[in-house]
Amino acid sequence: MSEVWQPVIFDKTDAAQRAALAELEQDTSLTFLDERETQRNGLRTLLPSPEQSLLEENDRWVYFPWRKTVVAVLGPTAFRHLRLDRNRNKITRSEQNSLGDLTIGIIGLSVGHAIAHTLALEGICGTLRLADFDAIELSNLNRIPASILDLGINKAVVAARRIAEIDPYLRIEIVEDGITEDTIDGFFDGLDLLVEECDSLDVKVLAREAARSRRIPVLMETSDRGLLDVERFDLEPERPVFHGVLGEIDSTRLRGLGTRDKIPIVLDQLDAALLSARMAASMVEVSETIETWPQLGGDVQLGGATVAAAVRRFGTGAHLPSGRIRIDLDTHLDALASPHPTRTEELSPTDGADGSPTSSVDPDEAVLDAARRAPSGGNSQPWTLSTDGRTVTIGIDRSRTSTLDIAFRGSCVAVGAAAFNARVAAAAQGRFDGELITDHGVEISLSDRDSEPITDRRLLDGVVGRCTDRELGTAEPLDASVAADVVAAAATEGGRAVLLTARESISAAADILADADRIRYLTPHLHREMFSELRWPGDPDPDRGIEVTSLGIDDADLSKLEIVKRPDVMALVDAWDAGAALGSDMRDRVLSSSALVVIVVPGSTADHYIRGGYATENVWVTAHLHGLAVQPVSPVFLYARTPEEHQQLSMHRGEALQELNSRFRTLLDITDIESVALVLRLGCAPKSRIYSRRVPVSALGSG
Repeated sequence: MSEVWQPVIFDKTDAAQRAALAELEQDTSLTFLDERETQRNGLRTLLPSPEQSLLEENDRWVYFPWRKTVVAVLGPTAFRHLRLDRNRNKITRSEQNSLGDLTIGIIGLSVGHAIAHTLALEGICGTLRLADFDAIELSNLNRIPASILDLGINKAVVAARRIAEIDPYLRIEIVEDGITEDTIDGFFDGLDLLVEECDSLDVKVLAREAARSRRIPVLMETSDRGLLDVERFDLEPERPVFHGVLGEIDSTRLRGLGTRDKIPIVLDQLDAALLSARMAASMVEVSETIETWPQLGGDVQLGGATVAAAVRRFGTGAHLPSGRIRIDLDTHLDALASPHPTRTEELSPTDGADGSPTSSVDPDEAVLDAARRAPSGGNSQPWTLSTDGRTVTIGIDRSRTSTLDIAFRGSCVAVGAAAFNARVAAAAQGRFDGELITDHGVEISLSDRDSEPITDRRLLDGVVGRCTDRELGTAEPLDASVAADVVAAAATEGGRAVLLTARESISAAADILADADRIRYLTPHLHREMFSELRWPGDPDPDRGIEVTSLGIDDADLSKLEIVKRPDVMALVDAWDAGAALGSDMRDRVLSSSALVVIVVPGSTADHYIRGGYATENVWVTAHLHGLAVQPVSPVFLYARTPEEHQQLSMHRGEALQELNSRFRTLLDITDIESVALVLRLGCAPKSRIYSRRVPVSALGSG
């Protein structure tokens, strides 16, 4: 019984196995454990839901003779599916399947025990072949996770038992005589990868000679300072063993060396100059005050993690060249330092530095100040502002564009909104004398007479006090009189406001806008531009962009923002064809709205989009004066009209964007001739206290 290491698996659908299990059930010395219902519940609750074949797979009973215990478990496919589910997405399903085909040999089951155990935990092998002639001794228990009940039992047997209790379906083969001339051929037959962790120098070299002749790569982890060796004999069959650091060396002349005689070779192999001070000092004491070189359990466990990481790379075809690296925890711990804060306290707006209400003594500056408060995509402020006292000129700053701003259509909308604000401010002074819209911007004429006292501040207060409010709403129905005012506000400026107020229509729009947001995250250049718009407190360019404190998200979501802004993370999500959650924030916000209002114009020229800016700002100010929270929504496809323009937005998802755009326009009943200037989310929500900053008027001249 002391050398038994294989569990016995019974399938009750087989008559012979059912009879054998029934015989075990008569043995009162055995313990039977049945937690199948817990396992089945775990399987049923997985996301996505498992296929029916997994749910219906026959259960098994597993007998562990050394434990005198029989355990009920799921069938092999369902068992693996559930046990390894928490690996996702650090290991994808397809990667897990590929890794599960590997046959890995491990020589030496001291350090090798931790490695074998870690490979089994992660399910990154299909067969483990373990070789060690030695038995567990008490002095091994500082680094081998065995117990005093295992004393005197072969190390490979102890490791195999421990792994079988994790996964009885994992194939384990052991060679209790270790690697010898008699066992080496059988051990290497069919191996994909060798992990060498034995103490015998001649076996180390012999194993590498055998691996090289069979083009099998070799990994070795040496516990001191986390040294990992990789020898890719599969790619470099002529590569010298141990990278050539020992020169021409033959396994036969190393046999029979004592511990003391091994030390010079070991030091050459490991590079004595790079040993830790404690290990180097210990080497001096071998055979004097200590029997052999020291090893720590924590270092051995680190070795298991390191080799597992290398195996994952090998098995998935990732970069893993021949070479040597040290993963030294003490060096990293020496570098402990306080982290730099990623966020500071929320900034309060300061007079004149941002979009908060201000008063200006100079009438001309007051008009320009009102203009610069207009909304723009990503708060990019794509305009130039200037005045000679008789004409305010608002032009398009073509350097402030982005991929979404196709043909500067978004910039035209922003310029139109700025012109609306300037007109309101000039009219409030009694100086508005007409305006001219061109393809390049807007010219607003000012009268010669001195400004008159402002008697009706309501519209001007709406322009100055308007801001973006991204807080979630309560989805209260929009009052009919407010809806009528919103529609009238767009019509007054030559636009058409399409209102979505029915819950089913808002839900349909939420799905479309969420899908568009997901594409924005997963398209590298769109993702880069999106996050370039965000401004954290202390940002060196604070006068443009969107303050993260104004996003209406809590600390948990702000932390998630740190993750989703990483291009490498998005690249993985894209590769997995995942990322449904990337649109959830947009979906939640839209669903919390009282209404969506889409400002539509009757054509697609620059003039139309500028007019759309006028209509948008009038709608926004009107909604603001009614006490509504307003947030612009800019789906990726907003300004795309042709297949080529959708392709320009995303090479790989152009067709998907065009399909989303078509669904959106159908939902809104927009004709092919019409264009969308902007989409606004209206709701009942707490008032925002954060205003987007603005570039000073003095920096916005046309030059």
